[in-house]
Amino acid sequence: MSNSPFFFKQSMDLVADNIEKTLSQWPKAQEVLRDQLDTEIAKTPYSVIYEEDRVKLKHYSANGNAKTKNSRPLFIVYALINRETMLDLQPDRSVVQQLLNSGIDLYMLDWGFPSRKDRFQDIDEHVNGYINNAVDVILKRSGVDQLNLMGVCMGGTFCTIYSALHPEKVKNLILTVSPTSFDTDEGLLHTWWGSKAFDVDRFVATQGNVPGDYLNANFLLLNPAKLIVDKYVGFVQGMHNKDFVQNFIRMEQWIFDSPDVPGETFREFVKYFYQENRLIQNNLTIGGAHVDLGRITMPVLNIYAQFDHLVPPSACNQITSRVGSTDTEDLCIKTGHIGIYVSSKSQKIFAPSIIRWLKERDGKEKARYYGRDVGEREHVQERMQAAGRR
Repeated sequence: MSNSPFFFKQSMDLVADNIEKTLSQWPKAQEVLRDQLDTEIAKTPYSVIYEEDRVKLKHYSANGNAKTKNSRPLFIVYALINRETMLDLQPDRSVVQQLLNSGIDLYMLDWGFPSRKDRFQDIDEHVNGYINNAVDVILKRSGVDQLNLMGVCMGGTFCTIYSALHPEKVKNLILTVSPTSFDTDEGLLHTWWGSKAFDVDRFVATQGNVPGDYLNANFLLLNPAKLIVDKYVGFVQGMHNKDFVQNFIRMEQWIFDSPDVPGETFREFVKYFYQENRLIQNNLTIGGAHVDLGRITMPVLNIYAQFDHLVPPSACNQITSRVGSTDTEDLCIKTGHIGIYVSSKSQKIFAPSIIRWLKERDGKEKARYYGRDVGEREHVQERMQAAGRR
């Protein structure tokens, strides 16, 4: 107790120093805030090659200056929550740009904004409908019979299901911060949505589609001190820096550009996964078909974040031991759920790891192909040409 006045004085001195520093930077901050700001996100050019209902399939052409080209396209499936623009947030922190610069032919799904008529769409319609239709478009366009598939968060859960139901169309599977095991108390979200006290049937019957604002509020409340208070205190302290302000606004635009989620899909996701944990237990049925993890025999790269408050490591790190593949790799990066895609440190690890992993398997595939006799290579070429005619 005798030290209390000392620590109080230290705290007050720290507050005073921060106020003095902020006031000294205020003229520069005013100059920055009055200046023209570049806050546009997702600036990498693309073309929409397929549309179905609200869903669009984007194609980004591989960078012509890339030294090597991957032989198979990469198809990215984002979560239904928030938007895929996270992967192309700004030019110097763009997963999309890094993949293109490596020579990858890139496709990405834009889920769009559900309307009231979409409230009855279930997981089956998203996985065996939209995702499968987009895969067929990409295979036909590329003239191959398999593609590389990458899922982000909830999109990775969907990609896991898809790869088990349609393994013949997936050459390599990449999961990034993708929840596949939900029997954990590490994150508050698992506690809230996983509780039987959460009557998701009644909630969806009342809401219809689940509002993006409701989901954002849930995520912010997981860590309000950091995600609400610290963030805006940090903005005040850094608003004299133009680059910082532009990046802050880009992130805020992305956070609050939140589509609703189709009600039935949300209901099934909470009930089948958060409350019943069916996927990792190999007890999930989608569209009348058993989702057998043993059918995922293609190579699997599983990337997750050590400090993820939405999808904690324990929700991600079991899948590689449950699939049928003998070629699996787990990579845990010391960052958070969003930081894994946009932090300056992760820029040197996340996309480069994916590029390295795909090129290794692309090289093995080419080595096997060129090691075959002429007759077998001609047969492979005929199959690829046939796929292009479908």
